[in-house]
Amino acid sequence: MQEDGYFDERIAATYDEDVGKMSEPETINPAVDFLVDLVGSGNTLEFGIGTGRIALPLAQRGVIVHGIELSRAMVSKLIEKPNGADIPVTIGDFTTTSTGESYSLVLLLFNTIMNLTSQAAQVDCFRNAASHLEPGGHFVVEVMVPRLYELSTNRKCHVFGFSEKKWGIDEYDTSSQSLISHHLKFGNGNIERFSVPFRYVWPGELDLMGQLAGMDLSGRWANWRKEAFTNESQSHISVWRKPA
Repeated sequence: MQEDGYFDERIAATYDEDVGKMSEPETINPAVDFLVDLVGSGNTLEFGIGTGRIALPLAQRGVIVHGIELSRAMVSKLIEKPNGADIPVTIGDFTTTSTGESYSLVLLLFNTIMNLTSQAAQVDCFRNAASHLEPGGHFVVEVMVPRLYELSTNRKCHVFGFSEKKWGIDEYDTSSQSLISHHLKFGNGNIERFSVPFRYVWPGELDLMGQLAGMDLSGRWANWRKEAFTNESQSHISVWRKPA
């Protein structure tokens, strides 16, 4: 793995296109509305800010945003966008890197906590988030619910995307609570493959991580529109609060 992690120049070049609907207004606008209401007049730090999918719309709404990002290639794409160069980004691993400042809101979105492939690293991430929060500040995590119920007995795989141009397949190892996400793109007679490891994590496990970091769960919803989180939910938005 290079210094940019798994998100090198090749991945960064087409990232916004590859995430599909996650970059479209119908997905982004409810997230930005939710976060603007939560942060109020405060400022925001985004762990894994990437190409600015959420950070730029937040900044356009008047929120002061800072980022921590491991991949210089992803940050280069952010800087290329209108007003992208105005968002300060600290290069580093968000489990340990500090900006030296405090924030009202820390974000970790779009399954990015699963890029941390050990429980210890995920716990460190929560602690780093808490260390950046002002008293009374909030840590927001957006992540999928592991879909183990969809796995067959013999083949521990889940297909999450299927079209003429792209396939997406998650390969689970339930013994280690890990998965490898395989992305295959088809074009011009070629197959391009990108595979990245993750560690899936349960909501209750995240709550324990929050407690270890000195934060309390203040809310959990199925989506950015604050629909109820239920047994059928495929993802969740969870918010922890640092005591005032």
